[in-house]
Amino acid sequence: MTAGACLVLALTACAGQAGNARLSEAEASGDGTLRIGLILDNVGDRSFLNDSQRTAARLAVQEINAAGGHKGKPVELLPEKVNEDASGQARELVAAKADVVIGPTDSSNAGEAIDVLARAKVTLISPANTAMALSKYKSGGYYFRTAAADVAQASVLAKLAKDGGARSVAVIHEAGSYGADVLGAVKSAASQADLDIAVDAEFTPGDARGAAAKAKDSAPDAVILVARQDAVGAIAELNNAGLGGKKLILSDGAVDQYGSRLGSKALDGSRGVLPGTFPSAHFQGELVAVNAQLKDMTFAAETYDAANLAAIAAAAAQDDAGASIASHLLAVSGGRTASEADRAADAQVCKTYQECAEAIRLGKTVDYDGESGAIAFDSSGDITSANYMVFTYGADNTAKMSGTESAAKDAG
Repeated sequence: MTAGACLVLALTACAGQAGNARLSEAEASGDGTLRIGLILDNVGDRSFLNDSQRTAARLAVQEINAAGGHKGKPVELLPEKVNEDASGQARELVAAKADVVIGPTDSSNAGEAIDVLARAKVTLISPANTAMALSKYKSGGYYFRTAAADVAQASVLAKLAKDGGARSVAVIHEAGSYGADVLGAVKSAASQADLDIAVDAEFTPGDARGAAAKAKDSAPDAVILVARQDAVGAIAELNNAGLGGKKLILSDGAVDQYGSRLGSKALDGSRGVLPGTFPSAHFQGELVAVNAQLKDMTFAAETYDAANLAAIAAAAAQDDAGASIASHLLAVSGGRTASEADRAADAQVCKTYQECAEAIRLGKTVDYDGESGAIAFDSSGDITSANYMVFTYGADNTAKMSGTESAAKDAG
């Protein structure tokens, strides 16, 4: 999830940590027990997101321990609290001797968690942070994320326009960091796809009429809407301007089941994207076996993979300390540094902790590809490729998954 001005301020104010643990060798300093903590910062309407992450982490730890744990000892999943105080949760997890922490969900809470954990040399892996600015956050190399940055979707949005026969697109974007970041990436992706940008127009929540009018005057073949806070209002204005239906492509923040909140057939034929992959039936079954009350699986795959990657990195390092985990995450994810042309040619792809641990015991280099797909961290702690689900709307303004796309980090 992305952030606004608070993240920009945090990035400016943060003194950060020296060095880069992702690229450094670390001496063994663990106590022999791998401890994984969770930062669950979803409250109110977003509180349902806690269950999917908690359940996925429990599933991963159960499987890791069934496969022998870390160096023959059970991996511990530390008790968690739920609140928006990511810094407070981080301090409590440091006190509980966490080696790696999974979370937070909201990008605006990431900085305060990173600051606490990086000072304590505890690795942090977020399954949900998407703000572009976090790629450059001064974490000392202790921050990673299994979710793609918002800008990664740009090449997919441009491809959807191109696949629909468009030669020119109008980009309507909300004010703020999310809109500005994705707009810039869409412009770059459109250029690479030989698409003309007929116009780009900014709007503020509740005031999209002017932007819709500018889009109409530019007579585009397609319209890309980049919005989060007031997507429904922007869609209504675009529909009034005759730019709804098949002409409209929605960014991830604008995808929702709108139904009667919009006029009849306002989105009929519109397409939109959401990051990630649809959970396999097998994975869904495993999650429900852990938590029979689980209703939503958002970020479950990314959380599951984060926990597995942490344990696999510890296995490769033969040490549970946060610095050792951080220094091995690029390698076990199949990633690469900025100076390396390709990942290890002889790396063995493995899809579970047990497979990876067995390969490591045999002296092999491993490349974990999990439930969320290929990970491949880079030297900034970002994944280098991202998967997206494509949704198409019907006449009732509800969306159904209609395909999948992938995007490289540098595509936008």
